This record gives sequence, C-alpha cells and structure tokens, in this order.
Amino acid sequence: MTKPKALPDVPRWAVLAAHAVPLITLPSGLWRLALVAGLPVTQDAELGTMGPGESLYVVSLSVVSELLAFLTLGLVRSWGEVFPRWMPLLGGRRVNATAATAAAFAGVAGLCALAGWGAYASYADLGPGIPATPAQDALLITCYAPLLAWPVLLAAVAVAYHRRRRSAAGRMMPSWTSNWS
Repeated sequence: MTKPKALPDVPRWAVLAAHAVPLITLPSGLWRLALVAGLPVTQDAELGTMGPGESLYVVSLSVVSELLAFLTLGLVRSWGEVFPRWMPLLGGRRVNATAATAAAFAGVAGLCALAGWGAYASYADLGPGIPATPAQDALLITCYAPLLAWPVLLAAVAVAYHRRRRSAAGRMMPSWTSNWS
C-alpha cells in the first residue's frame, strides 16, 4: 500500500501546517485521558472524583477534538477535493470548495471563541478552577498552550486551500470566461 501524498500544487508549508494540527491537539487530549485514568495531573485526580458520565464526556472530548484536527489534512489531500468512494451518498463527488473553506473558517471562529473564553475565565477566576501544585499547573499549561496555534494554522491552511481551489477552477474555465471572473 502506498503512502498518501499531498497534492502536487499544495505549498510545502501548508502540508507541514496541516500535519502539525493533529500533533498540537494531542498533548491536551493525553492530559485529559490521564485525568480520567486517575494519574496525578491534578490534586483531585487520585480521589477518583469523576463519575462514569463525566469520564465518558472527557474521553469523547479528546477523541472529537483529535478527529476535528485530522480534518485539516483534507485541505491538503485528495479527499479534500473529491470525497472517497467508500463514503455513502458522497463518494466520488467533488468537494464544494466554498463549503469546505467556510467550514474551516467556522472552525477558526469557534476555536478563537474558545480561546477567548478560556483567557477570560482564567483572568476573571470563574469557577473553582483545577486544584494543582505548581508542577501540575506547569504540565497543564505545557499540554494546553499548543492549542493556541490551532486556529492560526487552520486559517493559514484554509486560505491556501481556497486560493488553490479558486485558481484550479479558473484554469478549468473556458478562456472566453476569464474576463468575467
């Protein structure tokens, strides 16, 4: 089986940025999984204060955020231009570039909103917080700080995707229509 490659007209920086997104979301997901496992990432972790519903929520949050991060790769891979054949109803159809770009920028807006809320909540000292030692605080910051790059990288890759798809659409148009775009 051959390794999937990025499309030839995708800038190398965009490929690297798209691949960085799942990697920068990984530490926070691992921190949450460690919390569920009862590892001492907070002072309360050893007490097993999480119920099954809370644990399921935290694990689901980790899985969903990683899956959403992997979607960034679609902006530099062929499955971001044509849906894979195995997908019911959509398989083999072209991906609407405007819809994909809009979805990416909606993700950027959502991530910025979450980052803003997180900054506000920590500044305003809302809620009880997470009881932790200085070392546990440092681990938390180390695991969550990379998430600040997610909206920036996603926006950059989305712009590259939009430009590439727009110019590709222009190349496919008959020459007599080029004055109309």
